[in-house]
Amino acid sequence: MRLIVLFDLPVVTKAERQAYTLFRRFLINDGYDMIQFSVYGRILNGNDALEKHMKRLVNSLPPEGSVRCLAVTEKQYASMKLLVGLPLFQEKALKADQMLLF
Repeated sequence: MRLIVLFDLPVVTKAERQAYTLFRRFLINDGYDMIQFSVYGRILNGNDALEKHMKRLVNSLPPEGSVRCLAVTEKQYASMKLLVGLPLFQEKALKADQMLLF
């Protein structure tokens, strides 16, 4: 399962830029990989991990802007079509059938 976070945050004032930076750093430190600008995703091990990371995400939300999340299965994520551009290194390095669960 993957949790995908999509966000659009204002960056006009200094406080808004700081909130954006803190939120983006939270995502990176929490194990999310950048899929595109303002689109991050991470692999989860089921619904318990989904609930845990949703709580962490809600606790780290910035005060303004738009943040959305979407949970998809590995099969749904693998069926995503790349229309323009090249796959990221993380997408080439790890495929769903190569993932090890501990």
